[in-house]
Amino acid sequence: MPLINYEALDSSTDVTTTKTLLYEAIPLTGTIVSGTYSDENIKNFTHGMFQAVYDYPYLSSSANHIFDLTVGYSSNSAVSGSVSAVQESKKINMYNQFAQVLLGYTGSNNVVREFERDLTLDGSGKMLNTFMINFSRLITKDQIKKGSFSLIVGTGSWANPFGFTETLTDASASATAGTTNTLGGDYGVLYNAGNTARGVVFYQAGIAILATGSWDSVTDFNSGSAPIFSYTTAQSLASASISGSCDALRHRIKNISFNNTTEINSSIYFCRVPHNKYNYTSNPTYLSSSQIVVKSIGTDTPISYITTIGLYSSNNELLAIAKLSEPLRKDPSNEITLRVRLDY
Repeated sequence: MPLINYEALDSSTDVTTTKTLLYEAIPLTGTIVSGTYSDENIKNFTHGMFQAVYDYPYLSSSANHIFDLTVGYSSNSAVSGSVSAVQESKKINMYNQFAQVLLGYTGSNNVVREFERDLTLDGSGKMLNTFMINFSRLITKDQIKKGSFSLIVGTGSWANPFGFTETLTDASASATAGTTNTLGGDYGVLYNAGNTARGVVFYQAGIAILATGSWDSVTDFNSGSAPIFSYTTAQSLASASISGSCDALRHRIKNISFNNTTEINSSIYFCRVPHNKYNYTSNPTYLSSSQIVVKSIGTDTPISYITTIGLYSSNNELLAIAKLSEPLRKDPSNEITLRVRLDY
């Protein structure tokens, strides 16, 4: 049996940690979202509070959940209390739920904070009428990469929604600047080509919040001037059901793209083999008649080969094993440091 030697690790000099970020490009084409499968990849629920979008017909065993869509508005919105309102309580509840999770409460009375589209959350530019896109963890992984989000939305007529388009991006955001932190994590503002805020994207939560009022009867910066909708999206938000408003938004999504992020945390152990240790083994084949078989002359230095490293707890419990790709020669003339990395 091979010799097992124990060497204590110094946590200050022999152990360190690192974090590696892996990115993957995620293109979500509008054809999947708005009609490739004749809406067979769209699932509406009996509760009517949101709509789920899949990459294949959702009854297929190979279907993957992409994101959920829903809409909502604040009880302080101008459309709140409209005589033509449909599912108003559910829309207000959805708005409050997202606001509570992402922004939290404010004030001594625990008032729900309202979405704002500025970087300082100073109370100006509030988004009272919103579309919410909640991306699946399957595609966002640990978070959306800052500065990579892009949404192309059609702003033309219902018959030709992509006659006019707007591209919303968080291009001003990066890992070191252009974002703000709140209860729901870091978020960046989504701007169009004219540098007008249209919404926000929460990176760790994987949620995009789009303001509806900012698309009403404005100039398209890419294709000239034209009213975007025949009547305001806020009015539509009040009079249509949640699933109907989600259908209207999907009808206008041309493309969504971003990079997801996978965080790999690692513990690195530097296993140091001094020159005067680990030069022998207790393997029975190492000796013959009390003589080291790998030595033909008595004055030759002993030789051993390292094949395995084990990491043990303070109670001598084996926690991890690292196998070398090939035996590593060890004798008194060399000193070795073996680097063991545990990813999790």
